[in-house]
Amino acid sequence: MMRYSRIVQKPGQPMYIASSAVFLAELLKIVACLLVMYQQQGSWTKLKSMVMREIIHKPSETIKMVIPSGLYALQNNLLYVALSNLEAATFQVTYQMKIMSTAVFSVVLLGRSLSRDKWIALFLLMIGVTLVQSQSMSSSSSTSSSNTASTVDDIILVQQNPFIGLVAVITSCVSSGFAGCYFEKILKTSETSMWVRNIQLGISGALFSLVGMLVYDMSTIMENGLLQGYDWLTWVVVANQALGGLLVAIVVKYADNILKGFATSLSIIVSGVISIYLFHFQPSTVFILGAFIVMTSSYLYGLNFSKGLSLTVKPL
Repeated sequence: MMRYSRIVQKPGQPMYIASSAVFLAELLKIVACLLVMYQQQGSWTKLKSMVMREIIHKPSETIKMVIPSGLYALQNNLLYVALSNLEAATFQVTYQMKIMSTAVFSVVLLGRSLSRDKWIALFLLMIGVTLVQSQSMSSSSSTSSSNTASTVDDIILVQQNPFIGLVAVITSCVSSGFAGCYFEKILKTSETSMWVRNIQLGISGALFSLVGMLVYDMSTIMENGLLQGYDWLTWVVVANQALGGLLVAIVVKYADNILKGFATSLSIIVSGVISIYLFHFQPSTVFILGAFIVMTSSYLYGLNFSKGLSLTVKPL
């Protein structure tokens, strides 16, 4: 969906500014967290008191979130760059490196010890996800080619630069692994509410995104406005980025970043199964093989999971 919104334009409609979408997603994330906190506190007075106590009067805690928020802002912007310059197949395969980068930073930052079997499971997961997505990637490419020929008057495909896209996706993978493990360490070594942490993260992220937007896109914004090129799909992408980030925080709080990677991979298979009934999706042999590898890797990683979860993370 994000890729489609970045490569397809309607005649006469400008492409929306990626940095503005990242900035608005951060603002939406803050608003969502405040609404949840209001529901928990029961009144605006208690909410205001909590915000003052946990955020305004504790600037040092907010400063802790500068590192992950800056990296998340960088990652979000790089994803738009990568999706604008790479074919879907290249992006999906290369982006699976985030699984390994997350595992490496889990060992380095969290002191987590992964056995040889778990490393093998992670490697199998990368292979399985690549195989599962290969069918949708090949079908979308062929569909895109045929549609482009028949609807050339309705859409305009943006020119791509593969080298820039590749550098962007690799950098995004590394920043994703580090930021995720750093955020996990903060969540699990303090008593601060997860929603407060997400607001602190959102404040820093919004500031980084705002600076980037003003530095690189100020002239374009002044010429055509902040919301140029926005349509319903753009807003769906923004909402998905914001609310998806909150779901990730919940998973990280109560599980870990590596399991988040497995959950994401399994969700791809579930989506494929649902598509069989809703959209008459026909899974190929490669898809079935990839799904089997993903499920096998999840089982292998889950062996003795209770022991692997009982780790001690040193506070910052």
